[in-house]
Amino acid sequence: MYEKNWREESKERWKARGLKAAGGLVAGIALAYRFGLSPVVLGPALGVLVAVADLAWDWWSFRSTAVWRGRRRGETVTARLLRRRLRRHGYRVLDGRAVPGQASIDHLVIGPGGVWVVDNEAWDPDTEIATYGGRLFFGEKYGSKEARALVEAAEALAGVLSRESGVPVAIEPLLAVHGGQLVHGTERRRTVTAEGVTLLKPRHAASWILGAPRQALDESQVEVLTRTAARVLRRMG
Repeated sequence: MYEKNWREESKERWKARGLKAAGGLVAGIALAYRFGLSPVVLGPALGVLVAVADLAWDWWSFRSTAVWRGRRRGETVTARLLRRRLRRHGYRVLDGRAVPGQASIDHLVIGPGGVWVVDNEAWDPDTEIATYGGRLFFGEKYGSKEARALVEAAEALAGVLSRESGVPVAIEPLLAVHGGQLVHGTERRRTVTAEGVTLLKPRHAASWILGAPRQALDESQVEVLTRTAARVLRRMG
């Protein structure tokens, strides 16, 4: 239905885009006269720029719902973004890992700053993801069940890794949010943290990990933890 409505509204969006471009044209002409420039050049240029920017925003808004619409896999998107940013900083990313009979996660990140688990979830574009009174909400629904499951998965993986590798670790759980709107009070921010879980957009996950170290691990410890995780954690799919 979302895709159907989006396509049906295409003509209306193009009409609105034309009006915005006309506004850009008028503004460009006014600026040209104000600063002694050529209105023949600046007016059309600003009009085209406004139209292109609006078209790009329209495309990005639709593309950002691809995971929720089932057109893309959230774990594939997040894995690519994590590897692109983190590998050159000495981080390892293992996908689709599980403690047999206990918990499973989409990504396990091990590096100089510590260990993280990253899971993926998708919501429709209008869902507000927020925290009120320390509780997590997805729209009007409590998010406690999802948060608790991810916290328990992180604790289970931390226990197994610490025991099997001999390197004590604590694992921070992150939830990559595909779609929805992250809201904190009256301000939109990059992250929402509640009930032991930090929620953020996939494109911000690597920056969060790099900017929020939890534990100092040397190269040998990173290698031991990675090899241990590859050996004892079951690979899913």
